[in-house]
Amino acid sequence: MIQNSRSNRRALAAVTEPRLDIGRRDFLRLGLAGGLAFAAALRTDHVFGQTGEADLILTNGRITTLDPLRPQVSAVAMRDGLILRTGSDDEALSARGSATRIIDLGGRTVIPGLNDSHTHAVRGGRFYNLELRWDGVPTLERALAMIAEQAKRTPQGQWVRVIGGWSPYQFAERRMPTPAELTEAAPDTPVFVLFLYSRGFLNRAAVKALGITPQTKAPDGGRYEITPDGGAILWAEPNPAILYQTIAAPPQLSAEEQVNSTRHFYRELNRFGITSAIDAGGGGHEFPEDYGGSEVLAAAGEMPIRISYYLFAQRAHEELRDFQRWSRNWAENMNMARKLEDGFVLEGAGEFLTQSAGDWENFTAPMPDIAARPGWREELTSVTRHLLREHWPIRIHATYDESIGHVMDVFEAAHRAEVEAGGSGFRGIRWAIDHAETVSRKNLERIAALGGGVAIQNRMAFAGEFFAERYGEEMTRQAPPIRDMIELGIPVGAGTDATRVAGYNPWISLWWLVTGKTVGGTPLRDPRHLLSREEALGLHTTGAAWFSGEEARKGRLAPGQYADLAVLSEDYFSVPEDRIPSIERVLTVTGGQIVYGADSFGDLAPELPPIQPAWSPVAQFGGFHRSE
Repeated sequence: MIQNSRSNRRALAAVTEPRLDIGRRDFLRLGLAGGLAFAAALRTDHVFGQTGEADLILTNGRITTLDPLRPQVSAVAMRDGLILRTGSDDEALSARGSATRIIDLGGRTVIPGLNDSHTHAVRGGRFYNLELRWDGVPTLERALAMIAEQAKRTPQGQWVRVIGGWSPYQFAERRMPTPAELTEAAPDTPVFVLFLYSRGFLNRAAVKALGITPQTKAPDGGRYEITPDGGAILWAEPNPAILYQTIAAPPQLSAEEQVNSTRHFYRELNRFGITSAIDAGGGGHEFPEDYGGSEVLAAAGEMPIRISYYLFAQRAHEELRDFQRWSRNWAENMNMARKLEDGFVLEGAGEFLTQSAGDWENFTAPMPDIAARPGWREELTSVTRHLLREHWPIRIHATYDESIGHVMDVFEAAHRAEVEAGGSGFRGIRWAIDHAETVSRKNLERIAALGGGVAIQNRMAFAGEFFAERYGEEMTRQAPPIRDMIELGIPVGAGTDATRVAGYNPWISLWWLVTGKTVGGTPLRDPRHLLSREEALGLHTTGAAWFSGEEARKGRLAPGQYADLAVLSEDYFSVPEDRIPSIERVLTVTGGQIVYGADSFGDLAPELPPIQPAWSPVAQFGGFHRSE
């Protein structure tokens, strides 16, 4: 857990005091290269001279630190939530004291804790205990059997829900379920299955529970298809409002159950070596009402991952009013002390700044044209200029190059207007484009010129076959053009966009970055845009840290950085490529505290309370599929 102790506060203050003196905004103005140089100098002045006893020492490992000063070591010592020293076993053990815990890793590979630069962790925790996950399930036959088994355990009035994280191409059958199959599996229990944000499937009982008839009017941008068996297919074309509405319709967890659900979901993320995440808000997820599960853990000092979250405006045409209220009530980053201690902080605005500028990534439907929407430019301009004046970090969801071009027109104009008015515009603001599958080099150059970053996700691993069918092989091979981003010096962070579009397993993302394959094994990307294993790991650690302004203290295993790491059962750097998604995490440490353990380390992690409610699919099946 992220420690919340007096000694931890002193240690963190020692590391960050110079940064606080120059101020967050001044630090951001240094830029990435300057920030890293500053971090190196800070480490030399304030950390290498530290002495004292370690809380935890890991020895006899193959530790990849991503620290250019000591890239490979065998041991690491931790104290007060920070890395105390790295090096040989003897060097680390020289910090041993009477209360130091020492763990022999048996030669296992260790990497810095993974950081998902774009996910929906808070919302995922809110729903986790309600959801039956098909993530990683190898056959549709097994997936339908899970529906049938869960239906028998589900109380009357409750639903069986499969909310994203799967692709039909992961199944041996390589197809979608049908409403009739869902009805056969669960004739009396409502079932809803979501596929991406493109369509949903209802069995007959769910259609009856929702009162859908051939005369039922669907939300704008969607339609109902009643199937002969009495079930239905929900089509988002391309607006996913019809899907959001259906997700929200069944009974939800109580406040107490949401805390329990969040605990178990964060343990599931720890299972995959995730120690940090940047939360992009999400549709149907209100702030602050729906953040209670994480807030409770943060207030108790029990966050097992560090989350920086962005505020996602929910009401069309009222976004400016929401951002004005939020910027009055919650200052950027709240305060540094809270950020350092509880690992849960308000970071900025996004990923939707305005609904009218959103370009939903439904690759089974035509590309949306945001320029055709009345008032979109004025709304996005007003929100952007307000956030620039407030110096809030900004993220914006933009899938297609056409949308990115329109967004950049607004951002560049807003920057000029603010500078002419005596402000600083985008200077000193950490901002990013999210997704950018079809971004052109021309627009990447514009992003670079304005100092932005790009957060990419492995959405194409789940939807790539559908993208290729609509847009063709050549566009698919470049989606997204990662190498162009790197060559232009744009900060790039990798992530998953979990939990509804893609799964939350970051090792699928690492595999996709390295191989360019979908979860169905289809190779899609041009070899030019494939990354080495070291590059892919960098985007999930040091690269992702840029997006929350934490590259000076997160992403490497180096003295003074957070003691966040993952111990692997196999060597990520040498196993065959197609084994990467199957690598097991046997030990995860966040802030120097063990938050996940398996195999010989299974008894080291804190015990979680029983899952609530007892009939939860997680209690029966867990989360990501385990091979049987």
